[in-house]
Amino acid sequence: MGNVFKISEAASIAIHSMSVVARSQSLLNAQQIAEQTGFSKNHTSKVLQLLAKNHYLTSTRGPGGGFRLGKKAEEISLMDIYRLIEGDLSESDCRMDCPNCPVKHCIFGGIDKRFTEEFRQYMESKSLAMM
Repeated sequence: MGNVFKISEAASIAIHSMSVVARSQSLLNAQQIAEQTGFSKNHTSKVLQLLAKNHYLTSTRGPGGGFRLGKKAEEISLMDIYRLIEGDLSESDCRMDCPNCPVKHCIFGGIDKRFTEEFRQYMESKSLAMM
């Protein structure tokens, strides 16, 4: 069965990992985060490194090390995390973006633009503190 809403695995790992770390009272390592989220340790590790490099997480090395938030949970929106992984959402009116489109009016009636804007508003309105 198909699904209209798609989010990349990397973006999903980032958002879920940040949520897990935000709720934790102690440092969590990549293995623990991968176990809690159900993603592979290798992919989780790569995403966590990117989050740390961009100061959303801080990391401590060593046997007792792990990750913690690099900013307050209320200061990090889900959109901040999504944007780090995927970049900005498109402002285009057309997903096909073909200059010689044979169709005079969009077949989809702009629903993709409305969905994108609703998604953006939702993601910007939710902070990690709310998760």
